[in-house]
Amino acid sequence: MSEEIELTGQIVKHYGSDKGMLIPMMQDLQAECGYLPIGHLRCLAERLDVPLSRLYSVATFYSSFRLAPKGAHDVTLCMGTVCYLKGSPMILEAISREFNVEAGGTTADRLFSLQAVNCVGACALAPVMVVDGKYYDGVTPQSAIEIIQAFPCEEETAEPSAKEGAK
Repeated sequence: MSEEIELTGQIVKHYGSDKGMLIPMMQDLQAECGYLPIGHLRCLAERLDVPLSRLYSVATFYSSFRLAPKGAHDVTLCMGTVCYLKGSPMILEAISREFNVEAGGTTADRLFSLQAVNCVGACALAPVMVVDGKYYDGVTPQSAIEIIQAFPCEEETAEPSAKEGAK
């Protein structure tokens, strides 16, 4: 709890307790924590004397904010018109079912974060999925699952010294 109080206190002080600077404060908080933890949001709401619902409203309106920790790998599925018409809703459903994650969420093991976006600007390659910045074109529900499964789990990507230290 003291970490929450200390961090939010520093952020609020930096902006002179100006409620008009709520978004930059939330951006700073997310930059520190990687997402917007509920405890930190409560502290921020109390320090600014604004309802917690206002912070949630801002956090859910802007897609750049995250209310859950980010996964080790970013999976982005294009839901733009061409991708949509070529099957992206079925791909999204298959990924959600296979990995037990909804769009905007992160898998329980924090290995993948799934995001459905309006357009990735690669309509000629539809349907398109982007994993960690790499574009995959013409994906199907099955190929999308195979692409994601091909990414190593966190243990496999850890450096040897980190693995040895965990023993």
